[in-house]
Amino acid sequence: MNILLAPDKFKGTFSANEVCQLMRQGLKKVLPQAHITSCPIADGGDGFVDVLFQQLAGQWVECEVHDAMGRPFCARYALCGDIALMEMSEASGIRHVPVEARNIWQANTLGTGEMMRHAIENHQVRRIVMGIGGSVSNDGGCGMAAALGAKFLNKEGVRLDPTPRELASCAQVDLSGLIELPEILVACDVDNPLLGNKGAVRVYAPQKGAGTDELAKLESMLSRLVAITEGHEASLVAGAGAAGGLGFGLIQFCSARLQPGFELVAEETGLMREIEKSDIVITGEGKLDAQTLHGKGPAGVARLAQKAGKQVAVIAGFVELLPSESTGLFDCIYELHDTTRTMEETIRGGESLLIEKSAQLARDLGAS
Repeated sequence: MNILLAPDKFKGTFSANEVCQLMRQGLKKVLPQAHITSCPIADGGDGFVDVLFQQLAGQWVECEVHDAMGRPFCARYALCGDIALMEMSEASGIRHVPVEARNIWQANTLGTGEMMRHAIENHQVRRIVMGIGGSVSNDGGCGMAAALGAKFLNKEGVRLDPTPRELASCAQVDLSGLIELPEILVACDVDNPLLGNKGAVRVYAPQKGAGTDELAKLESMLSRLVAITEGHEASLVAGAGAAGGLGFGLIQFCSARLQPGFELVAEETGLMREIEKSDIVITGEGKLDAQTLHGKGPAGVARLAQKAGKQVAVIAGFVELLPSESTGLFDCIYELHDTTRTMEETIRGGESLLIEKSAQLARDLGAS
């Protein structure tokens, strides 16, 4: 039996590579003769660069940047020939800012732009490939653009800091100082536009600490930015609302091209080729929910497996999809969590539970 493992990370618990290793342990307990191939995936969020780095020969590069709250620290990106692989979360991510330090009006993406500039000026890259999940900011990508030479000015022509607090009074944007940019390809893990009920503010700002009474003001700031930059078309692109509007900023200020992160990773890793060689495909992620169906890796794996006529199973830490929502997508679903444990207990016992569920899946395969 040929089994393909193509899971995403279990966010905050296991990397996609670690998930593959634990699944393999469980499967081999029951099916020791099975031929198991690992092809970890990512969708543009955390772990995106690690997955691609395995497929491309390269080196890690460190650089000094500022985190989303303006504090200096060291970030890294991967250099593969003349291509730089980056995650915005490495420089401007929520994981670098403790809850008590988060401020949606001060957070920005300056560090992401600094990381881009380092690759451009120190390594003359011809392409930047960037994942833009895991943000803590809502600046429309203005911090990133400022690091690359853009200036944001009020009606008196005074230069503004690229934070939502100051951008609320932005009257013009000067791009004359923007450095020469290479091709920029952006991997998104969501398909939200910039504005509206499904946009950056309404969907994601509350997760970053914005109060209900602040949402209208944040939306107004981004709407103002769209008007000033004549960016209406860019604001509608699927993924423009990703990472607090960084997707929009990369399109509008850097002429970047956005692509669903899973599609990009699947192409680079030759995932479809591996699926076609398998008898069954096993995917997984930390939480299987409604967002899984909108650009997330496991759904992408399942659709490719269906296209190839292969059976697909998914193992998730927590399952919040209704049976009707997952019908026709996954042949079988295994959940680590159950009513005998608290959520914290499931997370703490994740390693043994993942091995156990993988073994259960193997037993089910053997009985079928």
